[in-house]
Amino acid sequence: MLAVGASSSCQVRGGDVCTSQGTVPRLWVTPAQRRWASSLPMNTVVLFVPQQEAWVVERMGRFHRILDPGLNFLIPILDRIRYVQSLKEIVIDIPEQSAVSLDNVTLQIDGVLYLRILDPFKASYGVEDPEYAVTQLAQTTMRSELGKLTLDKVFRERESLNSNIVHSINQASDEWGIRCLRYEIKDIQVPPRVKESMQMQVEAERRKRATVLESEGTREAAINVAEGGKQAQILASEAQKAEQINKAAGEAQAILAKAEAKAKAIRLLSEALAEQNGNAAASLSVAEQYVAAFSNLAKESNTVLLPSQTGDISGMVTQAMTIYGTLAKPTVKSIKAETEQEKSEEPAAQSTSAQ
Repeated sequence: MLAVGASSSCQVRGGDVCTSQGTVPRLWVTPAQRRWASSLPMNTVVLFVPQQEAWVVERMGRFHRILDPGLNFLIPILDRIRYVQSLKEIVIDIPEQSAVSLDNVTLQIDGVLYLRILDPFKASYGVEDPEYAVTQLAQTTMRSELGKLTLDKVFRERESLNSNIVHSINQASDEWGIRCLRYEIKDIQVPPRVKESMQMQVEAERRKRATVLESEGTREAAINVAEGGKQAQILASEAQKAEQINKAAGEAQAILAKAEAKAKAIRLLSEALAEQNGNAAASLSVAEQYVAAFSNLAKESNTVLLPSQTGDISGMVTQAMTIYGTLAKPTVKSIKAETEQEKSEEPAAQSTSAQ
């Protein structure tokens, strides 16, 4: 059973709750929880303690024991429930406060503190007002940690700041049986002028990044164009090289074909000259060439060199045939010498074979 009556003669001090059992320290609970925690349970000999609660019992004004969840028995008059502690995770709003950063910027900052009672005895007898003590400790620790950081680092190292605050609170609250689980900064407000400066800085940084990105894009485009030109020149030079090689090969084949054709023509001509009436045919060919060459005079140039006897075709042919005969005699003699040598070598070869 829970007692709902309260004595009208007790006085409320520092936010404590006045009950028939006396003044009870304020609990770290939400308004909905304060409604049922406004009074302490009465000693009805048989008590049922809810789960996740610790009831601190005093016997004749001294600490006796802590009741466990479930069924418990107490001695009337001698035993009294002095404190009721919640073992659930407790959330405390840290009021907004001003703090000065390392670069002398005044900030308005608030947060949320999450903690849990690990030792109900220390939480009941170690500190008068646990909520007030933890709140003040969180505020002073937050101001101290913010004073070590510049404004830029406050925003960048938020997790590190929360971790440092939790570590500092746990060092001091260990004697109170309280464990700080985590601390979260809800909001950070900067002065209007500083906010304007930060906005200008952000805009300048964005313009800088845009300029850098644009310059990098221009550089990449120039590199791509240069690379494309280089590849185009390489391909063009390779194509020109292949063209020249093909052209040279074609010219070489043409020269060989012409040489072979000329050699064949000369061979046929020599065979024709060696036949009967070959001289007459050579005279006819020379005369035809003379007439053709004479007909082409003065077609390409105004300067013309003429022989002294232009109309004497027979004399020109005779002169050409005389030159031909003079050049042909050594050839005939060499042919005869080679023939005689072959004939002389044949009997010697036959005699050698006979032996």
